[in-house]
Amino acid sequence: MSGRSPEPGSHQRRHWLRRLAEIGASPSDSEELRLRKTVLVLSSTLIACLALVWVATFAVLGLWVPAAIPFSYQLASAAGVYVFARTRRYRLFRRSQLWTCLLLPFVLQWSLGGFRNSSAVCLWGFTSPLGALLFLGTREAIPWLVAFVGLVGVSGAIDPAVATAAPHIPGGVVVTFFALNVAGVTTTAYVLLQYFVRERDREQARSERLLLNVLPSPVAARLKHEEGVIADACGDVTVLFADIVGFTPLSERLAAEDLVAALDLVFAAWDQLAARHGVEKIKTIGDAYMVAGGIPLPREDHVEAIADMALAMGPALARVAIQTGLPLQVRIGIDTGPVVAGVIGRAKFIYDLWGDTVNTASRMESHALPGTINVTPRTYDRLRERYELRPRGTIEIKGKGRMNPYLLIGRYDEQQKSTSGGWARREVGCAAR
Repeated sequence: MSGRSPEPGSHQRRHWLRRLAEIGASPSDSEELRLRKTVLVLSSTLIACLALVWVATFAVLGLWVPAAIPFSYQLASAAGVYVFARTRRYRLFRRSQLWTCLLLPFVLQWSLGGFRNSSAVCLWGFTSPLGALLFLGTREAIPWLVAFVGLVGVSGAIDPAVATAAPHIPGGVVVTFFALNVAGVTTTAYVLLQYFVRERDREQARSERLLLNVLPSPVAARLKHEEGVIADACGDVTVLFADIVGFTPLSERLAAEDLVAALDLVFAAWDQLAARHGVEKIKTIGDAYMVAGGIPLPREDHVEAIADMALAMGPALARVAIQTGLPLQVRIGIDTGPVVAGVIGRAKFIYDLWGDTVNTASRMESHALPGTINVTPRTYDRLRERYELRPRGTIEIKGKGRMNPYLLIGRYDEQQKSTSGGWARREVGCAAR
């Protein structure tokens, strides 16, 4: 049999717990502020529920003043949560909770006759500096810790005096409450810290994924541990530029949603190819796509990796064209050589490349025919043993002068020999037009 579906009661409890945790939340809240609000509401609710044990026990013993003190905390917490839900005044709610958690346990201890007779109920006052640490920060929590330690000192000083007027509480109740106080405070602290740390780690993991969407993993690691400019001179890198042919006039007749959706499909498909071939996506500019091999970590086969990706980009675009019904074609330019790579920006990081290799690859793309892959002679020299390439002849390249680029047609199959003694070509990707 398949696993049981969650019972309706369990689902309903999780629903109400989620609604309770989101009380006072605002859409404009940062993730950290939302987390702090959630922990404050849940901790207030948890302590108020646990206080019911003390209220009931003291009421049964006829100790009405001690019973009224935790009961007043329950009322204050309920009123605070209600006002917070209505007004979203987080600072007021936070301040009131910290003060009540700090003062009321000591008042209760004094009314019961000191440390021994109250089972050291003042331990619950430690939730105040702990909460200040979670909700305010390390520096702001120090005064709350000092206040707690000071109240402990005052309690020790007046303990002989308050013990003389201590009400009678059975020994078994005192021992039981010692256990409850120790277990209750430590459990509450652990649960809150565990929830806070788990949610914080989840947010950090999400931030890490976002950072890795912007920067290569090795560069992101350096950025987190190094200060100053991150820049590398890379002597052997292959750079690819791709551009969707006729996308500008196409964008003029498409609705904004359709345009972005189509471009997202194309770039998502190319991103998968970049991951599959182990090359690094650098950036997109409009409908242009830039990727490089051999950075940020060097690899010997970066030219082949970029060539294989280039050959797969055309078929991937053709599949998107069938899916969207749009006439999509790509032209690609590739060059191999030295580049400078680094991270620029302060508010928004970007990992980029500079140098003649980058400019030449861009020129190869802009002078390529639709549906073709244009490569420079130095890329040709690295590929000619395993790939079929055809010379285009001498072409005047803007900003570069006269060059002799080649068209990348396909990869030779190493398992077969042609009748002429050369490698048999394996059809992959864009064909020359």
